[in-house]
Amino acid sequence: MAASRPGLCRALNSPGPAWKHTPSGAERRLKAEYDAVVIGAGHNGLVAAAYLQRLGVNTVVFERRHVIGGAAVTEEIIPGFKFSRASYLLSLLRPQIYKDLELKKHGLRLHLRNPYSFTPMLEEGTLNKVPRSLLLGTDITENQKQISQFSQKDAQAFPRYEEFMNRLVLAIDPLLDAAPVDMEVFQHGSLLQRLRALSTLRPLLKAGCTLGTQLPQYYQVLTAPISKVLNHWFESEPLKATLATDAVIGAMTSPHTPGSGYVLLHHVMGGLEGMQGAWGYVQGGMGALSDAIASSATAHGASIFTEKSVAKVQVNSEGRVQGVVLQDGLEVRSRVVLSCASPQDTFLKLTPQEWLPQAFVEGISQLDTQSPVTKINVAVDRLPNFQATPNGPKDQLRPHHQCSIHLNCEDILILHQAFEDAMGGLPSHRPMIELCIPSSLDPTLAPPGCHVVSLFTQYTPYTLAGGRVWDEQERNAYADKVFDCIEAYAPGFKSSVLGRDILTPPDLERIFRLPGGNIFHAAMSLDQLYFARPVPQHSSYRCPVQGLYLCGSGAHPEAAHQLCPSGHSFESRGETSSFFIKNCSSDVTEELRWPTEHTGLPQEREGSLDKAGWYWPMEG
Repeated sequence: MAASRPGLCRALNSPGPAWKHTPSGAERRLKAEYDAVVIGAGHNGLVAAAYLQRLGVNTVVFERRHVIGGAAVTEEIIPGFKFSRASYLLSLLRPQIYKDLELKKHGLRLHLRNPYSFTPMLEEGTLNKVPRSLLLGTDITENQKQISQFSQKDAQAFPRYEEFMNRLVLAIDPLLDAAPVDMEVFQHGSLLQRLRALSTLRPLLKAGCTLGTQLPQYYQVLTAPISKVLNHWFESEPLKATLATDAVIGAMTSPHTPGSGYVLLHHVMGGLEGMQGAWGYVQGGMGALSDAIASSATAHGASIFTEKSVAKVQVNSEGRVQGVVLQDGLEVRSRVVLSCASPQDTFLKLTPQEWLPQAFVEGISQLDTQSPVTKINVAVDRLPNFQATPNGPKDQLRPHHQCSIHLNCEDILILHQAFEDAMGGLPSHRPMIELCIPSSLDPTLAPPGCHVVSLFTQYTPYTLAGGRVWDEQERNAYADKVFDCIEAYAPGFKSSVLGRDILTPPDLERIFRLPGGNIFHAAMSLDQLYFARPVPQHSSYRCPVQGLYLCGSGAHPEAAHQLCPSGHSFESRGETSSFFIKNCSSDVTEELRWPTEHTGLPQEREGSLDKAGWYWPMEG
């Protein structure tokens, strides 16, 4: 998958992540028993571990790969070039988590982007005129000036559109910090349990009050095709297509697909360092984010082990978790297990099937995991030089180089046709490309004068038509097509390439365990969100096996994430953005303080309280 010119550069020296140098980090010996086991050191799993350990729950994290972070990793695939190999942008980092885990103290440094979006045009046949481009940032007046190149009407409408969307964000954003409504309790719990569960409805009611009389219009944003929503506001195709990219990125959907509006909302929520909707680069790549979270966790005593793959979740004769079995056969006991792995891996591969209801297993196996994404990481010896906005003297950086650069995005029809190609089992003939150059703001990622380029491209089907497979020939053919497209906008790009790393949907699944290559673990369609994530009746992080929890992107609020988003989760997009899942660790600590049945509240049991105040059932 990775190809590079021989004899490039020496690898950049690095002291290694801080968490490896703490006594409680990699140097701590593996014990036979912990209070909690976390499967997978993705960013969501690390956050859960950090919160649990800070509350006195002795926690261990087992990671299958040689590096922590899941999709939020930094890898030097080509000597001298540090890539955010999967997710590549950060947002949706909840301010409370940033503060609680003291991530700045543990080394997290961010580069915010302004401007943040650049869409160059090809506009052939314009004689000697420079093609137009659309540059968007935080200055509303400058945005209007840019949009007016294409439509004066749209320039006037844009501030009203932003105000409309910001109100929806204000209503929906609090839901990300709240556990979803527990439908299992409402259907099968006691009267007291149902009454107490009514509190989970409060965020929904508050959201409705925030939207007020405009609720029907906002409902349409969440359920209608994004093309219909944008057609209501605007007339110019470059603006509509640019905005529509946020509605389809990472999703096997067309701008004409109903419900695509929610994905747009997902990518305009959140923010960084007090700036709403901001997306930024992490100093040192996305792996530095994971390292900061891990450092926070190990500083309080958590243990993290890489190259330790979990083979099985251990369940006792009463249907309760009692630990895990590692791939090497070692058994590690624990009272709870949190899985940052996908719902599919967690419940169909790691959990003994005899303890799971058939309907639950069928629901998990039927999750929609289609992904259109092929990620290409590129090392170049100079900045791309776009015809629409030529570089300055001596290849000087320009403001647009720090942006998400949207190519083949002049018209919504182009995006839809790219989607149609994939539906026929073919990689898009003219793929949608989001090009980012994180080294434009973070020079530590590449040797002097060189840059790392992230290409988040779609649409590429997981299974190719005609029985073809994603072998090296198919990967390179698709990457060559992407590079040809970039060359049309930025002549000379292909000759600047020193090496590339191509990750198709099967590659993303194999390397990062993303089902179908999906950066969200499951599609963010309306039938797989909130109290239906991962499946209806089991959205409260608990599962049918007592003591087993889901804390990855397959649970609410879907980090995306992703590559993510976002994330997610990344949490969150190719942007690992992250709605970090603190909700799951909160549920776990409640159960440890006083065990619960699946449908609710503390039950009377024999047991004892330890000195930290945790309740442990009597053994035997």
